Amino acid sequence: MEMTRRERMMRPGPKRILTLDGGGIRGVVALEILSKIESMLGQRYGREGSFVLADYFDFVAGTSTGAIIAAGIANGFSVAKILSFYLECGATMFERASLFERFHSKYRDDAFSAKLRDVFGGDVLLGSENLQTLLMMVMRNASTDEAWCVTNNPFAKFNEDLRHPQLSLPLWKMVRASTAAPSFFPPEVVKLGEHEFVFIDGCISTYNNPAFQAFLHATAQPYGIRWPTGQQALLLVSIGAGNVPHVNRNLKRSDMNLLYDAVELTPAMILSSVHEQDMLCRLFGRCLAGPALDRELGDLVDIAAPGGRNLFTYLRYNENLTAEGLARLGLSHIAPEFVQPMDSVLHIDALAEIGREIGERQVRLDHFADFL
Repeated sequence: MEMTRRERMMRPGPKRILTLDGGGIRGVVALEILSKIESMLGQRYGREGSFVLADYFDFVAGTSTGAIIAAGIANGFSVAKILSFYLECGATMFERASLFERFHSKYRDDAFSAKLRDVFGGDVLLGSENLQTLLMMVMRNASTDEAWCVTNNPFAKFNEDLRHPQLSLPLWKMVRASTAAPSFFPPEVVKLGEHEFVFIDGCISTYNNPAFQAFLHATAQPYGIRWPTGQQALLLVSIGAGNVPHVNRNLKRSDMNLLYDAVELTPAMILSSVHEQDMLCRLFGRCLAGPALDRELGDLVDIAAPGGRNLFTYLRYNENLTAEGLARLGLSHIAPEFVQPMDSVLHIDALAEIGREIGERQVRLDHFADFL
């Protein structure tokens, strides 16, 4: 008999967590990296063609575009199926709003919402047994001014409390809420019990990279899961969608004004939060893979954790989408300005090429050796 999700959560043995950054259409980069992981593990288990990532990972977490991918993986979709959604629906995701609507957002959401309902099922709920793994999606509740990490964890306080029936929320609607990037898409209104809340993209939080928060959710006592920690007890794999640092070595004080703040500060804060989550994971886990964080810290590979005990094994696959980062991948023919925007649907092929190259250069089976 097939195990239920709760039985899988509580069975003894090592646990594996997969997390996915936000990044709009740059989610294609993450998907190509995941394709490499899925193919590699499928070969290792002798199940090429039938192996999916839900067969390996016990908990999948994502923010924004990462929430789309995480929900697909938790549903048992192959990476190829999720990637085909992006390739077929990229233009739909970024369908321009009318001139009047652009006062509120750059793009419409009705066609995109319809696609999400079609892919995930209009009547599939967050608590559905269709979901084969634990799932966490990050969004910001603008009504209460706080980040919400919405999960199907049956032990979470607001899932056990019938007055806050989060498990009865439509899955597609929560995915849509996590992807409601301000100025790009309209907010998503969700009714929970007797209250209506307005949600926007989880990138407007400290969890555009949800890796360390996923670790906390899986292990900290208040969340109820309480998986054991240790570098052989817990694997955390974090997948980026390409970092986009806006380097301007010619910046002058006079260049910084209200327009500069409106354009630059939100992306800068998002990038800082991605870096912080990654750094925390590398410091408190045993990092086996990841590009350099900066010139001071380096990559922190195999550095002992503060206190001397690594709490998990950590893998980070990502790259900067700058001229230097693309050169490291041997992709200097790709112009950074074509692949940096989160709505760069005209350059999906280039994004896919970047993801494939990251997968080939960074992903190795021996990274997963203790968890096979």
